[in-house]
Order: sequence, then C-alpha cells, then structure tokens
Amino acid sequence: LSGFIETLRGHARDDPEARERFLGVMAGQAERMSRLIHDLMSLSRIELNEHIPPCGGLDLTACVRDVADSLTPIAAAKEIRIEIAGEPTPMTGDRDQILQVAQNLIENALKYSPTGGVVRVEVDSGQPAVTQRGGDTGYRHLLEPSSNRSARYATLRVSDAGPGMTRDVLPRLTERFYRAPGQKSGATSGTGLGLAIVKHIVNRHGGGLFVESAPGAGTSFAAYFPQ
Repeated sequence: LSGFIETLRGHARDDPEARERFLGVMAGQAERMSRLIHDLMSLSRIELNEHIPPCGGLDLTACVRDVADSLTPIAAAKEIRIEIAGEPTPMTGDRDQILQVAQNLIENALKYSPTGGVVRVEVDSGQPAVTQRGGDTGYRHLLEPSSNRSARYATLRVSDAGPGMTRDVLPRLTERFYRAPGQKSGATSGTGLGLAIVKHIVNRHGGGLFVESAPGAGTSFAAYFPQ
C-alpha cells in the first residue's frame, strides 16, 4: 500500500484515471488484510477453547438456512442457486461456531462454482456416507471423529460443480494458507484459513470432516457432529 500512496502523492496526484485505479487497488488490499486479521483472530479464539466441549443446543438445518439467506447477495452476483435439503436436525454445539462452519463451506462452494451453477447443501442425521462421484473421485478424511463411531451424527454436506481437485492435493486442504494448484476463485480471493477454521471447530465438537473431489466433477465437503 505504501507504494501506491507515494505514487498518489507524486505524479498521479493530477491524473484522475490513475488516481481512481490506484485507490481501487488499495481498497481491495485493505479489505483482504481486514479479512485476514479477522480470520487469524477467529482461529486464535477457536484454538484457545478447543479443549472445552460445547454444551448448547441448536438445529443444524436452521443454522444452515440462516447462513444461506445471508449469502444470497453473493450467490445472486454469480447467478448461483443455493439448494438446501434437510429436516430439523437437533445437535449439541456452539451456535456461533456452527454458523461459521456453514458459512465457510458454502462461501467456498460459491467461490469455485461457475456462473449460473448450483450449490447443494444437505443436512441429515445418521451415519455420514460417501457420495461416490465416479472412478476418478478422490476421498479423504481430513479429520476423524473423536467420539464413539457408532453414534448418530448431524451431517452438513456442501457440494459444488466447480473445477474439482486431484487426489494428491486433498490431504493438504486444511493447512493454513494452502491453495490447491490451478484453483481459480474469481475476483475475490480468500485468506487461506477458512478450512483450517472449519477443522478446528469440528474437532472441538468431537466430529469429523471429509472431502470428495475429482477434476471436472466438482467438490463435496461434509462436516459431521455427534448428536
């Protein structure tokens, strides 16, 4: 930013076109830094309380619908339809953190979906299952549940029809600041912390997280929480 400021103080001072261009770049960089600081602070707070099990009650489907409503302007800008399927699904959890999981996963799907596409969000109760997208589909458990595996789970699955990913990158998706090679997210780039935040929240809830993806066939993330 300092370079742009110096330019605006110098030869661009009397050039309206250059001034507007530089101000636009500066605004974008400032917004990105703000998002990065927000995500770093969120991750720090989550890690601080990760050892404390949540004790509140909530309806996962209602949380998902609230998040989808808040993301309507972003979806509308790309003419993307968010489809939600699910009955009321009670679970124990920290509502604010569950909202953040839903927001990060749905925002991610919107970011990588093509214009005019569909993001499918499913909520159900039972045992999480792999969707099986085809022979080239990669499947990876990014986090194993810490609770009894025979328990019932409230599962949130978010699927997009984006470019998809190869198997070899899947294990690294929850690393901080990692970006899969060749992934294009449009004009707005993320901070690289969204999936790391999701993983830590799911871990605090004793749940699990897995991803399915294949080049050209989109990506599906599923977070599941003990009920």
